[in-house]
Amino acid sequence: MVRGKTQMKRIENATSRQVTFSKRRSGLLKKAFELSVLCDAEIALLIFSPKGKLYEFTSSSANHIIDRYEKSCKNQYLSKKLAEADSQHYEEDIANLRKKLDLLEESKRKYMGEGLDCASVEELQQIERQLEKSISTIRSRKALLYKEQIDKLKEQEKILSKENSELRKKCDEQKELELSITPQSLPFRQAKQMETQLFI
Repeated sequence: MVRGKTQMKRIENATSRQVTFSKRRSGLLKKAFELSVLCDAEIALLIFSPKGKLYEFTSSSANHIIDRYEKSCKNQYLSKKLAEADSQHYEEDIANLRKKLDLLEESKRKYMGEGLDCASVEELQQIERQLEKSISTIRSRKALLYKEQIDKLKEQEKILSKENSELRKKCDEQKELELSITPQSLPFRQAKQMETQLFI
């Protein structure tokens, strides 16, 4: 069985309340001292009793700790303000970017020939000029690519022509070599070989 959380409330009996205050105050002061010693923490603890009596514990100068606390609060406040300013700035930037994106999307649709029903004559003329400028840029780029391809093909043609010329030269040399060996010279060579064999 899971027990519910007990709700804390004010002790109605004055004597019991005073006893509890004394015990808890002593325990709290002791824990503050232990925490300052064990963890080298700067601690300032101020307790006012129901009758207004002050009980305190400070691990170092109370003024020093209070100054640190005020600086910390001030820095946190400034950091929060800067974060809020940055957040507002980012939100404005996001809103501006969304507007620009919407305008670009609208322009894109119009350049694609969509949503022109509400366009004025001046706007249509502007779109037409922009499209003509884009087409001119595209044609220039295409002409440049064609020229590069033609130059590359011409270079390949030169290389192939050179290789073809070298092959034709080799072929002609081979033909001349074959023609130099005539049928009339064959019997003379055979007889010369026979004479050499007989002599040996």
